[in-house]
Amino acid sequence: MITVRRNYERGRTELGWLHSKHTFSFSDYYDPCYQGVSVLRVLNEDHVDPGGGFDTHEHQDMEIICYVLEGTMRYQDSLGNVQLIEAGDFQLISAGSGIAYSESNTSSGDPLKFIQVWIESHERGSAPSYQQQGFTRQYGAERIVSSDGSDGTLRIHQDMSMHRILLRHGSSLLIELPGNRTAYLHMVRGAVGVEGKSLNAGDGATISKINSLTIRSESGAEALLFDLP
Repeated sequence: MITVRRNYERGRTELGWLHSKHTFSFSDYYDPCYQGVSVLRVLNEDHVDPGGGFDTHEHQDMEIICYVLEGTMRYQDSLGNVQLIEAGDFQLISAGSGIAYSESNTSSGDPLKFIQVWIESHERGSAPSYQQQGFTRQYGAERIVSSDGSDGTLRIHQDMSMHRILLRHGSSLLIELPGNRTAYLHMVRGAVGVEGKSLNAGDGATISKINSLTIRSESGAEALLFDLP
């Protein structure tokens, strides 16, 4: 079964310097029908104007994935990390017992665009930690996040994984899915066809009770695929 969530259906936040789209309920946006999928709780697309940013705030017991699409993010946290996260980099914050951090666009002219994902942790009160990594852009499905951190992936405290999918013009990809798992596909760029359904940038799809699916793109595309319990 495939249930599509269209880009135009997503919630919105406009704060002058911040322009956000929310796939699931977040902050002041609430939709009882969209509270997340399995342990996937938040999937936001944030556009931060030059000079804007999120002041220091704290989270606990959440795994927070950030993927910078455009621009450069300046990150600073209570663990002493001060980092610049460039376009193409992935970041994973394991909030654990508590971590405070800020995120900002220090550029005077370039916008910052990133995707932020929250995954429910299977641990409570563990020591917070920080990971950041750039990955070589490979066509096909590239695993970015895993529960064991194998093969250079970012290690997450949950029984899930996240792949980045890159498709060339006119290419297709077969994805195997265990029947007892749930998947969520989020379109980052381009357009694809998935089992008779068309998905464009910003669209998403919950996938369940399917052992495999084929993703096809006529124009080239990028997506994130979450394998969830």
